[in-house]
Amino acid sequence: MLMRTDPFRELDRLAQQLTGSGTWTRPSLMAMDAYREGDEYVMAFDLPGVSAEAIDIDVERNMLTVKAERRPTQKADDVQMELSERPLGVFSRQVVLADTLDTERIKADYDAGVLTLRVPIAERAKPRKITVGEASSRREISG
Repeated sequence: MLMRTDPFRELDRLAQQLTGSGTWTRPSLMAMDAYREGDEYVMAFDLPGVSAEAIDIDVERNMLTVKAERRPTQKADDVQMELSERPLGVFSRQVVLADTLDTERIKADYDAGVLTLRVPIAERAKPRKITVGEASSRREISG
């Protein structure tokens, strides 16, 4: 039996009970990290305890939407819950992607409760060299 008390954890638990768990119409926010790695923009979303089948990723124009649902695990009839701190319900995050990203080639991986999306930088947004040509012969137009 667990008997540890943390006043801040108790405040978080109380706040979650008052606001309720996430629903499809009012999902809870999921934590994420975003960074650039070489020629890719990487986003990592924390989704512990969520199965890969419960994750929904959509891109419409430049709006990326990630939704996931964590459902309670089935317990036997004789189980009595002593402590329940893991949030259940629907989690969502929307990210506006820049025009410089190639939304047609997004890759998604899910491992150890972390969803990682990799969005390549579009070719048109990468720096490139422009060669300068010489105008060696001038022509005169006569009419």
